Amino acid sequence: MAKYSALAQWLTSQARSPITLTFAEVSALVPGGLPPSAYEYQAWWANERNPRPVQKLAWSKEGWSVANLNLTAQRVTFERSP
Repeated sequence: MAKYSALAQWLTSQARSPITLTFAEVSALVPGGLPPSAYEYQAWWANERNPRPVQKLAWSKEGWSVANLNLTAQRVTFERSP
């Protein structure tokens, strides 16, 4: 989960919600960038609380979820969980 901690902390520091980012912007917040699967599979961004996908745990533990995803445009919208 440490790989995605900077992304989670950045989201937490934002005053507004929802917030839309390009995959390039998200990748810049992740050491080593996003894996190829983030660009190819919608499931990579799913809001499940499964302990295996560490990226999902990083943002969900900080109270965020993915509200919208567009793989073609390479954009993701995060929102604070209610």
